[in-house]
Amino acid sequence: NGLAGLAGGEWDAVVDTWAGAPTAVRDAARLLADRAPRYAYISSRSVYRHPCAPGLDESGALVDGSPDAGDVEYPEAKRGGELAAVAAFGDRALLVRAGLILGPWENVGRLLWWLNRMARGGPVLAPGPRDSGIQFVDPRDLAAWTLGAIEQRLGGPYNLVSPRGHATMGELLDACARVTGGRAELRWTAPEKILAAGVEPWTEIPVWIPPGELHDTIHAGGSAKAIASGLRCRPVAETVTDTWTWLQSLPSPAPLRPDIQRTALTPQKEAEILAM
Repeated sequence: NGLAGLAGGEWDAVVDTWAGAPTAVRDAARLLADRAPRYAYISSRSVYRHPCAPGLDESGALVDGSPDAGDVEYPEAKRGGELAAVAAFGDRALLVRAGLILGPWENVGRLLWWLNRMARGGPVLAPGPRDSGIQFVDPRDLAAWTLGAIEQRLGGPYNLVSPRGHATMGELLDACARVTGGRAELRWTAPEKILAAGVEPWTEIPVWIPPGELHDTIHAGGSAKAIASGLRCRPVAETVTDTWTWLQSLPSPAPLRPDIQRTALTPQKEAEILAM
């Protein structure tokens, strides 16, 4: 049993990053309810029902979930994990609803894809608008806030993502091009042209969402509550620089989660769009 190690002992706090079946959170939280004062569950802004209005805060409508669920879709799994943590810890449960996570040790491959693409150099398809806002949180800022929130004995839900206006797609890609040696030539392209070519936002072109309802859902969330309680988000250029430094320090390509299907834009398709 994977929980056998929790049969005895006491802990100052629990930080649970589980993203699978909510039953795992349920069982762990029940075991630890009397032996740890706080339970921080790293959840996700995916628990909100789509579409999300710009500036949506923690009072937004949520997807259905159950602490007794097995393998379910990601939003329902995270919501079920939240309910499991609250069932065992009550107001001692901290629900950390993280947004897009970009930075060193990222194992999904979004910022890593952009850095590796820029390092190859040459004309790069840069998805517009250039001034389109993006929201993310550096994993180090996420960790620092979570530990601080535990020390403050905070409970309940908090959206953990940078404030609106913190960064733009242009600032992200400019930083990627700069730190990788400046060999990339950004070719800013209208979203209509990219979509007409059959490109899937977010999956084929990581991080990017064209203007509209989905962009507001992913990149325009409200994080005032977390900021008021101590969230500090470092500049996008620092996140990009440190991630590139980390990538270069590795003896082989960065390890990525095996459960995620990757369909990023191919060099051939990129060249075809740029030639249109």
